[in-house]
Amino acid sequence: MDDLSQPTIPNEKEDKSLDVGGPPNGGLIAWAQVVAAFFIFFNTCIVAGPIYDAGYPRALLFSGTSLTVFGMMMTSIAKKYWESMLAQGVTVGIGCGLLFLPSVVIMSQYFTTKVAFATGVASTGSSLGAVIYPIVFRQLEPGIGFPWAVRTIAFIMLSTSAVSLPFMRRRIPAPHRIRRMYDLAAFTERPYLFCLFGVFFGFMGVYIPFFYAEVYARTVCSSSSDHYLLSIINAGSVFGRLIPNFLADRTGPLNMQIVFGSLAAVLVFSWIAIRNTQGMLAFAVLYGFFSGTFVSLPGPIVVSLSPAHETVGTRMGMALGASGLGLLVGAPVAGAILRSHGGWVGLQAWSGALVVISAVWMLAARVAKVGFPIRAIA
Repeated sequence: MDDLSQPTIPNEKEDKSLDVGGPPNGGLIAWAQVVAAFFIFFNTCIVAGPIYDAGYPRALLFSGTSLTVFGMMMTSIAKKYWESMLAQGVTVGIGCGLLFLPSVVIMSQYFTTKVAFATGVASTGSSLGAVIYPIVFRQLEPGIGFPWAVRTIAFIMLSTSAVSLPFMRRRIPAPHRIRRMYDLAAFTERPYLFCLFGVFFGFMGVYIPFFYAEVYARTVCSSSSDHYLLSIINAGSVFGRLIPNFLADRTGPLNMQIVFGSLAAVLVFSWIAIRNTQGMLAFAVLYGFFSGTFVSLPGPIVVSLSPAHETVGTRMGMALGASGLGLLVGAPVAGAILRSHGGWVGLQAWSGALVVISAVWMLAARVAKVGFPIRAIA
């Protein structure tokens, strides 16, 4: 376990043919991802929401782009644990947090009946990036080394972000008064409050298969395709963000999230019985598809539960803050279960139970909003 808990950071002087291997399942690089993901969502709650509502989305976009690119450049030269954690975990995490909220909320200013589908199309960028960036790194690192592979990714991030910056603008003028960091009145509205609980538990459980599917395939299924499972899950998620969001504009985002969240939970529990490569490949495709709504639908759900557009940014930030806390808790607890007597079955049951609880809370939000009629749009 020592090699997992204290991994080293490759540099130009090390062997160019270094095998990237599977997920480290702990240690510096793995925990940097958790910290970065936490800051993406939590920083959105603390800073990005109120700034967006105050009328400064472009300030969020420029500062977020600068921080993410700078953080990746600093990651490429990091040599010590705290340097890598500060560069990738904190700087990149904060930068992504500033970028995430305006890219979701701004859709509601340009679409009415198609806001869910527009958000889904936009959110497929993260799925495609999650497919492309690992492949780019694995192809470049053996030839040019870890530092320049990371710098290349940073340059790609800069160039792709530069395409978005000139075009993303706020259409509706911001109110003159500065809004508070939290909209306390939202906690008195049961549909929104139940939605927060659904987001919190959903993000606690939904990403556990993302973190552990490759490790499971390698250790339990003895699969030689384990390196591609995460890319396959993210590829499936592309369609899982387009099709449900297209339907959500007709049925309601809450209704669609309940259905797809429930089916994602069924798949997680089915994961317990998988013991071969074929089963893992099928699981990766299906789970990627049905879990995609956890990223693409919370935005339209919050918009539908907000009484006025002026509060959407703050309320979205609060929802993403809840998701950040869930993400920070869920994966580490899953790792602790795996290392204890719970084993893989305990980890899988933990993930599935959390996704079920999320679906139940979303159902409660729907009932609180429109009642029990099955055909009601929510």
